[in-house]
Amino acid sequence: MDFKEIRQWIIGVIFGVAAVITVVFPAQCFLLAKGTVTETLPVTPDDFVPTVRLALFTDTHNKNDRVAKAIDTAYEFFDNDSTYAGIDGFFCLGDFSSVGGEGDYVNYINTVREHAREETPFITIHGNHEFKNDGYKEYFVRNFGYDPDTVTEINGFSCIAFSGEKSLTEWTFTPKSLKWLDESITEAEKKNDSRAIFVFQHPHPWGTVYGSTTWGDPQINIVLNKHPGIVDFSGHSHFPANDPRGILQTTYTAVNCGSFERFELADHCIPGQHPDGCEPAAQLNFVEADNDGSVRLRLYDLISDTWIGERYIDNVNDSSTYAYTYKNMYAHDEKPVFKEDAKASAAKNENGEWVISFDEAQSAEGFIVHNYRVIIKDEKGCAVFNDSFINDYFVFDDDDTADFRIGTDTLESGKTYTVTVIAESAYHKLSEPAKFTFTAA
Repeated sequence: MDFKEIRQWIIGVIFGVAAVITVVFPAQCFLLAKGTVTETLPVTPDDFVPTVRLALFTDTHNKNDRVAKAIDTAYEFFDNDSTYAGIDGFFCLGDFSSVGGEGDYVNYINTVREHAREETPFITIHGNHEFKNDGYKEYFVRNFGYDPDTVTEINGFSCIAFSGEKSLTEWTFTPKSLKWLDESITEAEKKNDSRAIFVFQHPHPWGTVYGSTTWGDPQINIVLNKHPGIVDFSGHSHFPANDPRGILQTTYTAVNCGSFERFELADHCIPGQHPDGCEPAAQLNFVEADNDGSVRLRLYDLISDTWIGERYIDNVNDSSTYAYTYKNMYAHDEKPVFKEDAKASAAKNENGEWVISFDEAQSAEGFIVHNYRVIIKDEKGCAVFNDSFINDYFVFDDDDTADFRIGTDTLESGKTYTVTVIAESAYHKLSEPAKFTFTAA
């Protein structure tokens, strides 16, 4: 690294620290408390007709078979859609590779060319894994044919793809690159009238969607908070997009696009959790918008071939009408509820581990049970297990039980135990304790 690069990195670090101290922390705390509580959450009206439709995914990490399936699925769904036919563009939000070698670029782009139609714009941006190789700029332009930071006009909508630069910490958004983003959004605002403006980058804006406090970048907030009405899409965290905290509206709309490799979650603010069922992952996002500022976001799980969520924004340009604020989502979330006839059981798996199973708690519609707090006591009332575990709400199947492993020697076969379970929602609302008695098989 030469002096110029070191100087650029130092400036970026100083800029980021200054942003956090002077703007991000107080601004985000203020913005999270804003908004009104609506009677209901939005539902897409029957007369909504889009004028653009985009397909988005992120963090594929060489899972090019899933990229191929995503492209084929998008065309299959919408080629003959009776309301609005077609896919107008694809966007991959980075980390399409593992270590950033050019072979990863070649394999990825070959998959794209084999499955995407020539007339459909297909825009990819850099993630931190591409920055692991010093040839990232050269590889990108040679294989993709456009710059990592680029603006694509699709049906009158400005789509701003923003990659940033490599640094000692894998990437940074330098003052120069942030200036480019700011100017690109400003230019789009001059000509987009009432249409939404779409911004795409790899990391989340810090302090917005679920996962952003761990895997977000505070430098982006400085620019995005200046431009009300934009819709920003990001990845990097691998946190599930179907979590209700996967969208947050403050002065603009931030959206988490999930992952195509495996999921990561946080357990009571401790990140880096990879619970059972976190692999495989493939959440495909569809974005539809009309010329009046309305946007519909639809989420599809490629692993189970299931539609798993829909959100509707009536007017992205009017923040006073935003429904996906933290305040409003918290108000609509409810305490999970266990059915009266819920049961529990325990048995050993093939590895000799005790697996506890119980009937899942029910969440409010559109919300989730994020985790369970569990205490197991023996016949004498002594606690033999006390812990929490993350619910597999990112897995879509017919299993309506919650299962967790507690080791090989925690229980004794033939003995009776009492398990007390408290279900916790995404917004930390707790169920009434449910008590189950079971005999270890």
